[in-house]
Amino acid sequence: MPDNHNTEHLMASGGKTVYGASVGILMLDTIFPRIPGDFGNAATWPFPVMYRVIRGASPHRVVRERADGLLDAFIESGKQLVADGVDGLTTTCGFLSLFQDELARAVDVPVAASSLMQVPMVEKLLPQGKRVGVMAVSRENLTPDHLAAAGAALDTPIVGTETGREFFHFIMENRPTMNVSACRLDLLDAGRQLVSDHPDVGAVVLECTNMGPYAPELRRELGIPIFSGISFISWFQSGLLPREYNGITADPRHLAG
Repeated sequence: MPDNHNTEHLMASGGKTVYGASVGILMLDTIFPRIPGDFGNAATWPFPVMYRVIRGASPHRVVRERADGLLDAFIESGKQLVADGVDGLTTTCGFLSLFQDELARAVDVPVAASSLMQVPMVEKLLPQGKRVGVMAVSRENLTPDHLAAAGAALDTPIVGTETGREFFHFIMENRPTMNVSACRLDLLDAGRQLVSDHPDVGAVVLECTNMGPYAPELRRELGIPIFSGISFISWFQSGLLPREYNGITADPRHLAG
């Protein structure tokens, strides 16, 4: 017979609705395609995420109008995601660095609003004489305010995609179709322009969360590190929910000897 007196009791604690999806993603209100590698495609992530769409948060309004009038909606949706069970929040537009401080003050979890927040960290990694360049969906609309809100240097080199064939237009016009091949060429052109205009660029941060699918080819083409929103939120998630290693630390007896 089993010795019930020696049975270890494994207890679980509750307090929220959803478990295991540590990252909550505040989505722009879009209909354009989101291919694997895009923030809005759930297959992009090697871990579960939860989404909430901010109605009325179009690319035009967020990028060209500085998300005017949308802060309360982002805060409310962020609070709902936290109540449902997420342990941290992000967004699907690097231009929302403008909301970083307000979102962080409004919720009781860490907030990583913008891929641009990687710029100062990556810059510290680079050899002397090298700095970070940024590829953004729109150079014209990415202002010193956006950089300052992310902690990035105001003289950070930036290249946009406004003059390209497809990438800028399918996002900013919120088109229901996209030419993936043309988008690829646009991103490669922008990357080459960035390093040609600024030879001291030693790494690139991709502002736009739709640029993730093209990061591997940009790395091959430019020969320097490429940091996307995917790299940022993968790092973020690794702190929110650290990886378990076969339960070794769960039982101190495994550490003996």
